[in-house]
Amino acid sequence: MKNFNKNITFVIVTYKSSSVIEQCLKKIPNKSKIIIVDNSKDFFLKKKLKKIFPKIKFLINKNNFGYGKANNIGILNVKTKYAFILNPDAILKKNTIIELKKAAQSLLNNFAIISPNLNNNYGYFKNRKEINIGHNLLDVDYVKGFAMLLNLEKINKKKIFDEKFFLFLEEIDFCKRIKNLGEKIYIVKKSRIIHAGKSSSNDNIKIELCRNWHWMWSLFYYNKKHHGVLVAYKTTMIRFFSSMIKMIYNLLFFREKNFLINKFRLLGLINAYSGKPSSLRPENLKL
Repeated sequence: MKNFNKNITFVIVTYKSSSVIEQCLKKIPNKSKIIIVDNSKDFFLKKKLKKIFPKIKFLINKNNFGYGKANNIGILNVKTKYAFILNPDAILKKNTIIELKKAAQSLLNNFAIISPNLNNNYGYFKNRKEINIGHNLLDVDYVKGFAMLLNLEKINKKKIFDEKFFLFLEEIDFCKRIKNLGEKIYIVKKSRIIHAGKSSSNDNIKIELCRNWHWMWSLFYYNKKHHGVLVAYKTTMIRFFSSMIKMIYNLLFFREKNFLINKFRLLGLINAYSGKPSSLRPENLKL
C-alpha cells in the first residue's frame, strides 16, 4: 500500500463541465493518473486542461454516450490496480485518499468498492451495517456514482455499467450486480468529500428536462431488470399520473417551466413503457 496513490487512476466524465472541472482536478494527488472522458466534444477544454495538467489523458467521444458508457470507455483505459470514478463537481478533501488507503489496508484489499463519505454524511442507507474496524466502515448495498474507488482485482472491468442507462441508477444497478456476486461495498466514514450535485455541467433548461426524462426512464428500466415488469409498473404508475396532473395544473396557471418538467417526466415513462431506448439528448432537444 506504499504506492497507493500511484495505483489509482481517476476516471472523470465531463459534459460541458468547464466551470467546475479545474477545482476538482486541483485536489487530486499528484502521483495519481487521470483520464477525462468528454461527452460534449469540448476541444477547447481539452486544450486548456492539457496546458495546466499536461499528464492527464483526455478522451473525446464522437457522440454524447451518457454517464455509464463514457465511464466504461475510461475504465477500459485504466492500467492501475484501482479506478476511482469521480464526478467533475466533486472535490476531494485532505483526508479523502488517506482514509481510503487505511480502509483498504484494514480490509486486506478484500473489497470491490469503497467510497468516501459526503462532508455532511450519507443519509439514505437504511440497511447499513457498521464494521468494527475503528468504527470507520459501513457495509452497504450501494454507493452513489459521484465517487467510487473500484478494486479492479475484484471486478471485470469490461462489465461495469449497463450502457442502456444513459443517466441515473446505472451505479445502483452496478452495485446490485456486485453484491449478487458476493463482493463487498463499503463507505469509509472518515474519508470526506464535497459534492455540489447537479453542477457537473453548465445548467440550463434542456439539461434539466433531460434529467427528468431520464430519471423516469431509468427508474422503470431498473425495476423491470431486477424485479420484473409488474413491479416496474407499480413503482412508476403513481409518478405517471402525478406528472400528468401536475402538467395540466401548470398549463392552466401558465407555469411553463414546471409544465415542461412534468411533460418530460411523462414522456420518459411513456418511452420506457414502450420498450424504447433512453434516446433523449440535450443537444438534440428542440423546445
